[in-house]
Amino acid sequence: VNREEAGRQLAEALRFLHREPDPLILAIPRGGVVVGYQVGRILELPLDLFLVRKIGAPFNPELALGAVTVMGDVVVDEALVRDLGVRRNYLEQEITRQREALARRASLYRGDRPLPALEGRTLVLVDDGAATGSTMLAGLRALRQQKPAKLIAALPVASDIAIPRLKEAADQVVCLLVPELFWAVGAYYLNFEQVSDEEVIRLLEEAWRREEAKPSGGSYDNAER
Repeated sequence: VNREEAGRQLAEALRFLHREPDPLILAIPRGGVVVGYQVGRILELPLDLFLVRKIGAPFNPELALGAVTVMGDVVVDEALVRDLGVRRNYLEQEITRQREALARRASLYRGDRPLPALEGRTLVLVDDGAATGSTMLAGLRALRQQKPAKLIAALPVASDIAIPRLKEAADQVVCLLVPELFWAVGAYYLNFEQVSDEEVIRLLEEAWRREEAKPSGGSYDNAER
């Protein structure tokens, strides 16, 4: 399975969204945009992105000590920081570095396009998977501040460590696979190649064009059933 197929399968599990108020798919780049694009396309729902960057551990940047969102929210796994003996000055430098990266990514992906209105909507935060859950958790906590009608975490695969963390922050978690023995997100994909910035931009622009071309009115009425 690749991210496209995972997105198609996730869309089937999210068909209940047509009963929820004003749904919006928010994808975490880069891999989450490929998954989220398929969800939005199949369910005929609007897609946007929500920028979150993990705070990588020293000597292992793929291990998330926490995460930073484009809105400035920071989530840190204090127990993991303590267990690894990570110094505070490293943590502060990494948070600053990721905030700078977020600003660059926001400019690259969005240009001057503003984030859509979020209050009172059903917000569905999508990624391609979660190992510790820190990245998605930071996103969920930031989105909760926007007063959504409902907050949903949706992803193809997650560890049994991540799921309880996500359930605390979201009103609902939709996850297709929670393996008993979790290795890494990429282990559950046959194709887990890195997604390019160009691909993210292409998918977002396609989704935005599709949304702008829609007649005003319900976005789900003519969705594939």
